[in-house]
Amino acid sequence: MRILRELTERLQRLLVPLIARLRGLPLVYNIRDLYPDMALGGEIVRPSWMVDHWEKLHRRALKRAARVIVLGEDMRDRIVGKGVDPARVVVVRDGVSVPETLASREHPVAQEIRCGFPFTVVHAGNLGFYGAWETLVRAARLLEADGVGFVFVGEGAQRAQVEAAANGCRAVRLLAFRPREEVPYVMAAGDLHVVTVKRGLEGVVVPSKMYSILAAGRPVLAVAPEESDVVRIVRREACGVAADPDRPESVAEAVRQVLQDPAHRAEMGRRAREAARKHDKVGELQLFLRTLEEAAREG
Repeated sequence: MRILRELTERLQRLLVPLIARLRGLPLVYNIRDLYPDMALGGEIVRPSWMVDHWEKLHRRALKRAARVIVLGEDMRDRIVGKGVDPARVVVVRDGVSVPETLASREHPVAQEIRCGFPFTVVHAGNLGFYGAWETLVRAARLLEADGVGFVFVGEGAQRAQVEAAANGCRAVRLLAFRPREEVPYVMAAGDLHVVTVKRGLEGVVVPSKMYSILAAGRPVLAVAPEESDVVRIVRREACGVAADPDRPESVAEAVRQVLQDPAHRAEMGRRAREAARKHDKVGELQLFLRTLEEAAREG
């Protein structure tokens, strides 16, 4: 029912361009997740004439928009690939408020999240259709003898599949979401924090959790295609490592690289904080408002 309701809402939004046109108003299209691409890539729906028609309507709406606001460079590439003028596509990231002080790893909540592992890789957030979960679990099995643990904090549609894949693996733990006030300690707990996008969904899903990780001064393990926004940021800012979402060996190699070089790990954490400040939430909101004002003036 949840998926059907979400799809219905997406279809209803395609009526907005018609309303804007009838009223003579400029249209600004703010994209969070890209549909129907997300529904197809996440195997929520199958290819059909209805999905093809949905895509045609979506492209028509995009081309009529005075501005299209997207969450990352990879999503921008997707939208431009649908025939939209690049000059009208604006990247406005979710951004983050960078705290002055960081939570302590010695706090009981952080220690609980670490689950006693000498080196902890944390994924905090929704276990949805977009992630390379099987690759992560298989990588955890490869790293079990290295004292590395993978801790998944959260719920989601794929949690049962992650639990099934990890059956018998001592290097994987699944924990429930923590209250909002405990989130800083969840972020402090990880030696590495995972952001994952499975191949084919780059630019369709742009995980905003990336910015919270950066603000916490933690290195990022980007298990995603090279074209994805998360890998581009990690490479550009030197604030983590990247791995192939289809190859567990690539993930294991990237984790060992960080595990074996504590000094480099600390440097990546420092650079993560610097990168977070480049995407301050207030600055991103100001860019969003300027984009609306430009569209209004042109309209």
